[in-house]
Parts: sequence; structure tokens; C-alpha cells
Amino acid sequence: MDFQDLVLLRQSVRRYRDQEVEQEKLTRCLEAARLAPSASNSQPWTFVVVTDTGLKDKVARQTYDKVVNFNKFVGEAPVLIVFVIEKPKVITRVGAFIKNKEYPLIDIGIAAEHFCLQAAEEGLGTCMLGWFNEKPIQSLLNIPESKTIGMVVAVGYAAEDYKQRHKTRKAFKEVVKFNAYK
Repeated sequence: MDFQDLVLLRQSVRRYRDQEVEQEKLTRCLEAARLAPSASNSQPWTFVVVTDTGLKDKVARQTYDKVVNFNKFVGEAPVLIVFVIEKPKVITRVGAFIKNKEYPLIDIGIAAEHFCLQAAEEGLGTCMLGWFNEKPIQSLLNIPESKTIGMVVAVGYAAEDYKQRHKTRKAFKEVVKFNAYK
């Protein structure tokens, strides 16, 4: 697939079919994430793949609550990927301190986008989630309390009637500046 077509195809899917995701497709998505670039090649991530239905439902319930329920769709997805942030290399930590940058967060974002673009290539839908209850998910998945969950990604086949949306983005001139900000 042409890369621009892939970028246009990838969208956040919030309704999923009751259909299992093939292991080989999931493996290719995880491999794309694993191969993502990272600061000083630290690769500060672990991907916890949640496919067990009962466990997946418990994790999904931690992405919403009574007050904030916009993530209720997550329970429909047959797979959840929990992106755990790992400690980066010493050189990356020193650079992060000096430059006041959260390189592992940037790295997780790059890995997640690699995952999601490969998923789109595979005909799968994804939705990246930053809203979740971290401590219960850590407990459910035996993630040490010293670790941070960077995001959760819902994965599956979009519902049959799920429509490709027109991407609404700021105008090119609004976000692209050549040689100077002003």
C-alpha cells in the first residue's frame, strides 16, 4: 500500500466486530512496534498483549468509569496492547535530564504509531488510549508498580458498518513553517 494511502486509512476505531485477530497479523504489528526507533536505541518498552477474554474485559473496564465513559467501546475489541515504559539507557536518562525531555514517552508514541500503521495495513482497526486507571491494570497484568503504562491500544476488526471518516486537520499552512516560526 502507498504510504500516504496508509496514513489516510489509519483512524481511531471505536466499534469492533466480534472476530478474533489472527496471530500472524498481531505478530507483524508487534514486530513493527519492536522495530521502531528510540532515543539512543533504548527501546524502553514492553508490550503486554491481552487476548484472554475474561482478562481483556477486566482491563477494558479500567479505561472508563461512571463519570468518564467515552471508552466503553474498548470492551468490544478482541485484543488490548498495554505499552509499558521501561527504564531507558543511562545516556538517554542523562540527555532527558539535561534537555528536560521525556524521551521514553516520545519513543512509546513512535512504537504505538508503528503498531497502528501496520495494523491498518493488515486490515485491522486500532484506537490509542491515554485515559485508563493505571494501578488496577498493573495489578491485573502483574506489571510492577515501579513501571509506568504509557498507553493502551485497542485492536480488532472495525464493525461492518464502521465508516472511513474524512480526516479533519488544521490547514497545512497553519502547522508548517519554513525556516522560522513566524
